[in-house]
Amino acid sequence: MAITVTHEGGRYVARFPFDYATKDLVKAAGFRFDGVKKVWWTDKADIAAQLSKDPGELAANLTAEREAKHARDLASIEASRAIDAAIDIPAPAGCAYDPYQLAGIAYAMSRPGVLVGDEMGLGKTIEALGIINADPTIENVLIVCPATPKLNWKREAKKWLVRPMTVEIANGAGFPVRANVVIVNYEQLGKFRAAIDARAWDLIVCDECHYLKNPNAQRTANVFGKFEKDKNTGAWVQTIKPIAARRRVFLTGTPFLNRPIELWPLLKALDPQGLGKNKMAFAKRYCAAYQSGYGWDFTGASNLPELQAKLRASIMIRRLKKDVLKELPAKRRQIVVIAPEGREAIAAVKRENAAEAAAERRLEALRVAVELSKASEDPADYRRAVEALQEAAKVAFEEISRVRHEVAVAKIPQLIEHLENCIENQGKVVTMVWHHDVANALKAHFGDASVMVTGETAQGSRMAEVDAFQTDPRKTLFIGSIKAAGVAITLTAASLVVFGELWVVPGDMTQAEDRVHRRGQNESVLVQHLVLDGSYDQRASEILVEKQANLDAALDNQERLPDVAIVAPPADKAGSEATRTVTQAQVAEEAVKISPEAVVAVHAALRALAGICDGAASLDDMGFNRMDTRIGKSLAMQDQLSRKQAVLGRKIVSKYHRQLPAMLMEVIRAG
Repeated sequence: MAITVTHEGGRYVARFPFDYATKDLVKAAGFRFDGVKKVWWTDKADIAAQLSKDPGELAANLTAEREAKHARDLASIEASRAIDAAIDIPAPAGCAYDPYQLAGIAYAMSRPGVLVGDEMGLGKTIEALGIINADPTIENVLIVCPATPKLNWKREAKKWLVRPMTVEIANGAGFPVRANVVIVNYEQLGKFRAAIDARAWDLIVCDECHYLKNPNAQRTANVFGKFEKDKNTGAWVQTIKPIAARRRVFLTGTPFLNRPIELWPLLKALDPQGLGKNKMAFAKRYCAAYQSGYGWDFTGASNLPELQAKLRASIMIRRLKKDVLKELPAKRRQIVVIAPEGREAIAAVKRENAAEAAAERRLEALRVAVELSKASEDPADYRRAVEALQEAAKVAFEEISRVRHEVAVAKIPQLIEHLENCIENQGKVVTMVWHHDVANALKAHFGDASVMVTGETAQGSRMAEVDAFQTDPRKTLFIGSIKAAGVAITLTAASLVVFGELWVVPGDMTQAEDRVHRRGQNESVLVQHLVLDGSYDQRASEILVEKQANLDAALDNQERLPDVAIVAPPADKAGSEATRTVTQAQVAEEAVKISPEAVVAVHAALRALAGICDGAASLDDMGFNRMDTRIGKSLAMQDQLSRKQAVLGRKIVSKYHRQLPAMLMEVIRAG
């Protein structure tokens, strides 16, 4: 074999009598083929120098290098599927990474760019934050995501980050230049580009990075940069620079949605010297590229098993729920808090809060009146106070229902955006709502890709809708009302339930969830409550999820007999007495027994508490209750207390006995 290497025009050209073995050796050494001049060439002197070696020695060296790389690739592929890792990553008190999340963080730490392609619901957000915890040199982080999960990113970052890092969201108020972690949605990158480019980012996280599949889209250009051909010179000019960062973490449950070419922008950014080095070579190998009468067609797919192996060997970690099913609970609940967008959504939340606060003020005043009427000498006072409270509660319920409906309608565009993203990730999704017009708006948007069962759906049509969702791959969204679709149907074709609205009864919500979480379901079920920040649903969802967890513990979780140890009752009897509610009859009964000395002592104690109790301060272990404050102050202002009033007062002062003189409490308890 005779190979000659000459330096011609800034590159090294190899010439040799053709045979396949020699050609493979030259190619393996790193030479590239010039199809126009029909020569093998390289512009790197170290590659050219290899051909001066003995062919046998060169072949042996190249084989050894390939074998070593092959072994590394196999190890990386294995790591990309790992569901556990012997790695210690800092986590906040009370938080712990799942074993497969540790494996994901370990994989990411060994490379500057990583594509976390875990299936939806496996906690990619926590893995990304774990990377920050694992690398103490990461101080400046840019998180780019769709608009919907921005608040959720902020909440999770504050929960999981172990170092004192400030976390802020870029919004209409501007770009938070002093924050360690800045969260911005894709649509705002252009607006804040000057501020972004002024920072040296240690890490950029792109969530739902399949949003960047189209290289011609503006949001893709804002992240990866853009080249355009100069009209005068014909030269390619970079018109937008890529966002610079020392490390890159891209997150998506669907690395490519339809065809492999959609991976190209990600590969070019994450693996520029590997799969992302040459677009045409990638397209020919993995996109079945061919030249049609209209130019190159990259819409096909080819050699996909090899593509997956190379992705896993280089940049991608991906686990499915079935891979880690033993580590996942059968059902997981997640509250997704989103910022209200648009004037109407913001105004609707404000109206809801104002209505709720006004109703609470009215009802609280009437509850106080009911409590005080228990001490009245006229029995009719109590009846009238209760009737007034019941009527006000009815009016308040109607008003709150009206404004909650306004919030639900205003949230529809964001609910649609969230469902679209879930469908892209999951394939099939169930969404449950309360109001018919919300369900109808979803149906109008998703059209033939959706089915719907609400109270307005004819009984004879409901099972046909359910069957279509279960069997037809084109039906990707089931829209149901919490009551009408909450029982007697099976929706196991999906493993994700999104509640666009909430209902206050935990059992009804659990019934609706269990349309998906039932016999025939082979995956862990994820339940999401999509709520607007600051809305009633946000507050209610936290209580609701806690109540549902209690129901699960009582009915569905592993049973456990109670402990056999006997626990002594608390020494302080007054505390337990103070917590019980007294009826009008009990007030009358206790009033007969209370001593005149205790009546005076209770009055003195109430006046002492009235001087410091503001309904908000927390001077003892319990904190002051606002109802107690209003009742207590009303009684304290009396010239003297009746026996019945003293019984009510004793209930309050016993609760706050730590703020009162011991001798005074002794008189009260003795009486």
